[in-house]
This record gives sequence, C-alpha cells and structure tokens, in this order.
Amino acid sequence: MENYKRLIKFVLPHVWVLGLAGLCMIVSSAFGGVSIGMIIPLVDNIITGKKITVPHGVSLPGPVKSLVDLANSLTPLQLLNDMILIVIVLWLLKSFFEFCQTYLMNDVSQRVIRDVKNIIYKKLLTLSMDFYSKNATGKLMSRITNDAAIIRDAISTGLTDLLYQPVQLIVYIGLLLFVKVYFSISWVLIGISLLLFGLVVYPVVKIGKRLKSISRQSQEKMSDITTTLHETISGIRVVKAFSMEDYESRKFAAQNQGLYKLTMKQVKRMTVVSPITEFVGIACVAIILWIAAKEIISGALSAGAFITFLASLLSVMRPIKRLTNVYAINQQAMAAAERIFETLDAKSSVSEKPDAVILPKIKKDVRFEEVCFKYEDKEVLKGISLEVRVGDVAAFVGPSGVGKTTLVNLIPRFYDVTAGRVTIDGADIRDCTLKSLMEQIGIVTQETILFNDTVTANISYGSGVHTKEDVIKAARIANAHDFIMKMPKGYDTIVGERGFRLSGGEKQRLAIARAVFKDPPILILDEATSQLDTESELLVQEAIDRMMKGRTVFVIAHRLSTIKHASTIYVLDRGMIVDKGSHEELLREEKGLYKRLYDMQFKDNLLK
Repeated sequence: MENYKRLIKFVLPHVWVLGLAGLCMIVSSAFGGVSIGMIIPLVDNIITGKKITVPHGVSLPGPVKSLVDLANSLTPLQLLNDMILIVIVLWLLKSFFEFCQTYLMNDVSQRVIRDVKNIIYKKLLTLSMDFYSKNATGKLMSRITNDAAIIRDAISTGLTDLLYQPVQLIVYIGLLLFVKVYFSISWVLIGISLLLFGLVVYPVVKIGKRLKSISRQSQEKMSDITTTLHETISGIRVVKAFSMEDYESRKFAAQNQGLYKLTMKQVKRMTVVSPITEFVGIACVAIILWIAAKEIISGALSAGAFITFLASLLSVMRPIKRLTNVYAINQQAMAAAERIFETLDAKSSVSEKPDAVILPKIKKDVRFEEVCFKYEDKEVLKGISLEVRVGDVAAFVGPSGVGKTTLVNLIPRFYDVTAGRVTIDGADIRDCTLKSLMEQIGIVTQETILFNDTVTANISYGSGVHTKEDVIKAARIANAHDFIMKMPKGYDTIVGERGFRLSGGEKQRLAIARAVFKDPPILILDEATSQLDTESELLVQEAIDRMMKGRTVFVIAHRLSTIKHASTIYVLDRGMIVDKGSHEELLREEKGLYKRLYDMQFKDNLLK
C-alpha cells in the first residue's frame, strides 16, 4: 500500500488533467444511466402497448411524474419517434465524453511515465560507481523501459477504472434503487444480487496476491533478457571470435522460455477472473428472472420497470468486473513499482555535504594522507601517503589488481576513501562541491567512451558554449585534426555508438581532444595507450605529451617506457606503495619490483 501511495504522488502534479477526466466520467455515466432508464417507456408504451404502471400508493418525484405522464399521453408511434432522436443524441454525448475521459487519462499516464523515466534517469546519474559495479546495465535499462511501461498501464487502465467504475456503480446502483423504490422491486432480488457479487471478492484477492509475485519474477526475467541482449550486441566481436553463437542462442532461448512460462501463468490468472464474474452474473440473472417472472405475469410488476432493473443490474456487473481486474493490474504494477523505488531509494556512497564549498583552482599540490579503501570486504588500498605538486607528473606502476586505478579514481571521487583523506591545496575534497572538483580534472582511460553524436559534440562534451576554432585547436593538439578532415562530414560526422566507425587510435585521440578542450589543471591518464598498435601509440603518446604540459598529471602506465620522464614513479604492490623514485633511481635497485617489471617488458619487446 505504501508503494501505491508513492506511485499516486507522481499523479499529483497533473491533478488538473485528472479532474477534467473525472468530470467527463461523471457526465458520461449520467448519460448512460438516463439511456437505461428509457427502457421503461420503450417496453411498457411501445412494445407492449400499455401505459407505464406505477404501483398504488407510490408517489413519484415531480419531474419523473411529468415524464411518465408525457410518455403515457403520447401514441406509441409518437413516443418511438421522439425516443429514437433522444437516444441518438444521448449516445453521441456519452461517446464524446467517454472519448474525452479516455484521452485525458492516457494523457495523465503518459505524463506520469515521462516524469518517472526522467526521475529514474536523473537518479542513476547521481549514484556512485560502486552502485554500477553491483547492478548489470541491462537490469538498469529495464527499470526505464519494461517496469515504467507496466506502471503506465496501471495508470492508463487501472487508475482510470479505479475512478470511472465507481462513478458508474453509483449511477447504476442509484438507478436500481430508484426502480426498486418507485416500481416496487423486491428487496429479495437486490439481496440475492449483492450476495452473489460478494462471492467474487475472495478468489480475486487470492489471485491478485499471486499475480504480484509472478509479475516480479517476470520483470526480473525481462531484466535478464535485456542484460543478455546488451552484453551480446556490445560484445558481438568476442561472441563471433570464440564461435559462441550457438551458446548465446541457447542461453537467450532458455531465458525467453522462462519469461514465456511466467507470462502464461499471469495470463491464466488474469483470464480466470473474467469467467468467475460472468458466471456469477449469469447465476444472478437466472435466479432473479425466476423470482420476478411470476410478478410480471400477474401484472403486479411493470415489465419495463423489471427490464430496467435487470439492465441496471447487468450494468453494475461491468464496473464490478473491471474493478476486480484493477486489483490484478495493480498487483502487477506494484511489483514494477517496488523495483523502481529500489533504484530511487538507492543511496550513493559519494555525496555532497550541505555546506560544501567551491574548490579554487589548484595552486600547490594534491595529497593522499594515510588513505585506505575497501570494496565491500576486500581491502584494496592500505595507508597510501603521497604528495604531487602542481606541474608534476606522478606515475603509478605495479602488477594487475594492486589498486592503481582505484587510487586515481579517488581524486574525482568516483569512490570515497574509507580511511584517511585526499586533499587539494590542503582542502579535503569531501568538503568541496562535486562540480568544482570535477571542473579541475580531465580523464583519459584505456576504455574510450564516445557518444553517438558528431565529432564536435564529442570533443566539446560538457563544456557548454564553444567555437569551432576551439574545437579544431583541441583536435590539433590531440593529433586528430587530419583524420577528422578525411571523414565524410568532417567535424559534423556522426561517430556512431561508442565510436564504432573509428579505429582504436582515432577514438583515443578524440578522447584526448575532449580532455584538452576542457583544459583541466589536473589530468588523469589510465593506461591510455595500452590497447593501441605501435603507429597509433606513437601518435597518441605524442598527443599526450603535448597535453601534459603545464598540468598536474597522474599516470597509470602499462608500458613503462612511456613514463621515463615522470617526476616521481610510485610502485604499488598488494595495495601499498612499496617503492618510489625516478625512472633511473628505480632501475638501479636490482631487486626492486620496478626493475623486474621493466626487464620483463624489455624481454618481451626483444621477442617481438
């Protein structure tokens, strides 16, 4: 129930549209009730050729009595002509207001889903990197696509019926009571109807609870399918390279079969609700006909009044049937809402303090003071202390998995330290605004991320206002201008998803141009040349050397030959700094880890 209340809160900003839809519902239902009421003169005056019978001792309301007298005074043919015209007008008006309420309720649902998607997406952008390491991309995508669509159906169908059907119930029950009071319909008939309808509630509630569980399983399975699609399509080269097409096909088919089974369970439970309500309705009508027939035959009960009562009773069945379906639909929606709220309630491990200050441009140094970092239960960094002055180049080397990338990721606060602190000019970066911190940092990684946009948009990404000359200048520094000009539309060429139209070296040079364009005082290079061929590496390294001038640089190097000129090289092992010094100083330590790593690479190069 709490999640349903939270879901309804998304509707509140659009309550004015909901109000208009509600007004249309009331008018449409009123016209429907009047239309059914016209059955009395149709049967009594036109079909049977008799006057409308009002039981002795019953006093009709003034307006109703006038209408009855008018109908009784007209010939059947005159009344038929008038009624045809009135019925056509009534149904036209009813249909118009039904259209309006359906359109407006769909408008509400689309507005809500638009807002929900925006809120989820905005939330995802605020979460820290550890959240993404625990959640598959496909599952997060499913929150915005599949889960949001289920909520949309709950609002467009479920909320519509939740508002519209009670209005119809009130109108038709009111008509039932009117006919009962003024045409002497027995309370026995109404009592039997209510008793039989009450029998529907219990199985519907039981089915609804099961539906919620099945729906959540279905949404989880849909997330798995989305994840598999994302992984397979983005990694299609690996799939083909290892001839894993059959394996991936079987894996997808198994997940798809699981979703099919769960979907059919939902269908079975959703579908069984309709026969139950219809059976109850038929049983109710049969019993009522059996009881009422004798009174109609004896003339104690108006045939028109009874048929109106019966039509009203059948009309009551429709909203009851729809309301039982609403319960099932809402149970499915609640499963989707729970998953969405799990994402919206997720806490970022990196947050900005309410009193955070703007970090001035770096003037002195970046320091790590007894920094420790744990990822869940695994200790990654232990007691890291170092100082990098403005204009220095600090390089970090060591075997894979010793925490080099984690260490530099602490500077832009992709993660926060679990002990110690990182400072810039003596200010703890946790006391500064995230925006002012990130404005000072440029990052180039081994995994180049480009967006499906123009070359210009990718280079100037995040920089707001720019001129073409500034973009070209950054591209020249990154050794990218020449290959850009050879592209079909130059700087206006779309690079494709993740830059798939470019080579590895070209993508890396665009990433460098993006960092150059930002012009940050602090630069982080995470193995920026590790996946390039020799020719591309030379071009990229030349661009990097040009970009590093005048900046405070943190370099993670795979090829040790690229960091010979670093101010200080830090050697990491088992999460700790085990050595530091210049390239020449570290090579003189015959038993040092750096010397061993360097010799291994030197031998590999000779073998090549």
